[in-house]
Amino acid sequence: MLDRHTLPLLARPLNAAARVLLRCRLSGDSVTLIGCAIGLGGALAVALSQFQLALALILVNRFLDGVDGTMARMVGPTDRGGFLDIVCDFLFYAAVPLGFAFANPATNALAAATLLAAFIGTGASFLAFAAITAKKGNKSPDYPNKAFYYLGGLTEGTETIIAFCLMCLWPGTFATIAYVFAVMCGMTIITRITFGWRVL
Repeated sequence: MLDRHTLPLLARPLNAAARVLLRCRLSGDSVTLIGCAIGLGGALAVALSQFQLALALILVNRFLDGVDGTMARMVGPTDRGGFLDIVCDFLFYAAVPLGFAFANPATNALAAATLLAAFIGTGASFLAFAAITAKKGNKSPDYPNKAFYYLGGLTEGTETIIAFCLMCLWPGTFATIAYVFAVMCGMTIITRITFGWRVL
């Protein structure tokens, strides 16, 4: 829901960082992999209850996730880059709740499992629609620069990162945030299924 508003605000710093990294002869794919490693490091920091470090690594991961796409658009996007980007995104999204489950299994495990199940639903509805729509050659009018049809919803990337940041800032409230966000993801799943049913 918020991605269409936050992405334009980040355009200038993303463009600046992308130009610097391209001058350093880094590719978008390499930045994707570096960002993924940093994000998984953030999940590990969560598991070790190093929440301030985790927050910093999560924010760096998300910034690099924007930079790699900007780099791809500057030099020409590739199917491999789009594939790598979405795979790394979902690995990161899954790893953070898992980290909280490890940090405090008694309190967080069920909430983390609930959130991960919700993520599977949002991811499946997102990717299934994108795969079928790709055969028709359609592009999202809201996100025309994405590698495939980007079907929005109540919980997109921006909302997910806000939730992760809140979890790191107040780890004792993880379960509450996770359950609330899982419900929001459920609403996204319903709207995506409804939309897909109507248009496909």
